[in-house]
Amino acid sequence: MKKSIKHAGQILFFCVWFMLLFSTSAQAYIDPAATSYLVQIISGVVIACGVVVGVFWKKIKLFFQKKKMKNIEKSIEKKAASK
Repeated sequence: MKKSIKHAGQILFFCVWFMLLFSTSAQAYIDPAATSYLVQIISGVVIACGVVVGVFWKKIKLFFQKKKMKNIEKSIEKKAASK
């Protein structure tokens, strides 16, 4: 398993260096409309992530509170058992 991962890494390394050595510049032009599309995409992703967190905020909060409560209960049980 480790040999195959190492071998795949070596092949990937060789391919990346091969592409970098033999590539040419594109001489491309990025117009302002393309830039505005990128800004819209990024802002849409940020807003969507905010909505998801907002919708599930109570569940996220309760999840961490339950973990905290379990840790507190365990520490109280340990203190009670040691006495």
